[in-house]
Amino acid sequence: MKCRFLPRGEFRGGVRGASWGSVKGWGPKFVADIFQEVDEEVRRERLKKLWDRYGNLLVAVCIAIIVAVGAWRGYEWWQAKKAGETGATFENAVSLAETGKHQEAEAAFAKIATDGTAGYRTLAKLREAAELAQTDKSAAIKAYDNLAADTGAGDVVRQLAAVRAGFLLVDTGPYSEMRTRLEPLTGSDKIFRHTARELLALSAWKSGDVDAAKQWTGMIITDPQSPQNTRNRAEVLSELIAAGDKG
Repeated sequence: MKCRFLPRGEFRGGVRGASWGSVKGWGPKFVADIFQEVDEEVRRERLKKLWDRYGNLLVAVCIAIIVAVGAWRGYEWWQAKKAGETGATFENAVSLAETGKHQEAEAAFAKIATDGTAGYRTLAKLREAAELAQTDKSAAIKAYDNLAADTGAGDVVRQLAAVRAGFLLVDTGPYSEMRTRLEPLTGSDKIFRHTARELLALSAWKSGDVDAAKQWTGMIITDPQSPQNTRNRAEVLSELIAAGDKG
């Protein structure tokens, strides 16, 4: 069978002079639609291949995310519930302390310090040491020292614990030990600096170290940020020191 090529410009049925673009429905839009359909088909094929390859993994990831969110919500609920329970136990321990049942209160605070939520554990350790101070000062000082050395307790709590230990030692401890404990807390950037200075002044005076006592009372009196009551006590102590010098 011989093939005959159509003359230039002839379109099948012999329509000469007709071009592809002049035939109805075969213009540029038709061609663009064809390419668009091809592109969509290619995209669908690619998406199908990706789904076949990674679909199970994607489903597993989605399930894992849902489970993780649910677990986190459950943990938050459990923490809130435990915090409420610990709060009630803490209030009960405080009531025991206020009614003079120090040993029972100490045991209650000790339990919270071990089993309670993070915030209550720290508060319970402070209160436990305070209750111990009613019956056993040495044990209370040790409890405060442990808290002061606990890096997880926060700077404010650690400084407070060190100052509380200083209160218990000021009447019996040597000035050298008090200075080692409290002098780092006397800087201008420390929260409990005024109390630490006052304890050091009192300890130095009781130990007979007049120069050190004058140093600390002078620091309190000249510091414009010193609380008025602290300044008043420092002035009284300064007068006692001056009277002792005259005698």
